[in-house]
Amino acid sequence: MSTLSIENISMRFDLPNGSHVQALKNVSLEIKTGELMSVLGPSGCGKTTLLNILAGFLAPSEGQITLNGHRVTGPDAERGMVFQQGALFEWMSVRDNVSFGPRMAGKREKEWAGTVDHLLDVVGLRDFKEKAVYELSGGMQQRVALARCLANDPDVILMDEPLGALDALTREKMQGLVLKLWKETGKTIILITHSVEEALLLGERLLVMAPRPGRVHKEYRLPFAEMGAGRDLREVKKVPDFAAKREEILTMIWDMEEEIMGRAEEAGA
Repeated sequence: MSTLSIENISMRFDLPNGSHVQALKNVSLEIKTGELMSVLGPSGCGKTTLLNILAGFLAPSEGQITLNGHRVTGPDAERGMVFQQGALFEWMSVRDNVSFGPRMAGKREKEWAGTVDHLLDVVGLRDFKEKAVYELSGGMQQRVALARCLANDPDVILMDEPLGALDALTREKMQGLVLKLWKETGKTIILITHSVEEALLLGERLLVMAPRPGRVHKEYRLPFAEMGAGRDLREVKKVPDFAAKREEILTMIWDMEEEIMGRAEEAGA
């Protein structure tokens, strides 16, 4: 069954001076239940705009999003968001942050306590559950953000550069955690990233978007996410096809960036 349908989405931003920016143009996708999709592209290609439309934060200029047969018209618990910065309540404890959604939904502690404690185990934070968020490292805070998202039991998890601010070692550990959660929960996950390597590791389906107006340039079906679940990601990176795909996509995006720079120079001439 197709969980998420993106139908001819376009997004135009009108500017005060009378001009406009066409951020997205006629984007259509079908995303099935349990798919792990990464989205990659040069700056300004509309990746985050598309994610914000999927989250219900923005209404598209044209087209529609449907999830499980009904139209997306605004934010909803069926779609969870993980931001680049955790957007956590820093003064609250880890456990209070993770349980925030169920508590706001009016659930009693006995209804959510077991799930929250299990999620804290899964992300390796059981021993830190009473710590305030501001006492945690950046990587640990992103673990809290993931657990908080999962505590709401969304059908779709949307991730906007969730690992971009982390150091290389922590980022690799978190990539492994994302794959683990994907396999264990069966959730549909859509992840925006600027890292080609990360997109290859965290996308059984990878979309490369073209620059403005944003649109799907090329799509890949890849084995690396499946290979990396429960395996050392450094071993996956040694697979010959991984390096070949990385170079192919890097070249593709580099050519797009060169084209964008060329247009800017012509406009300024």
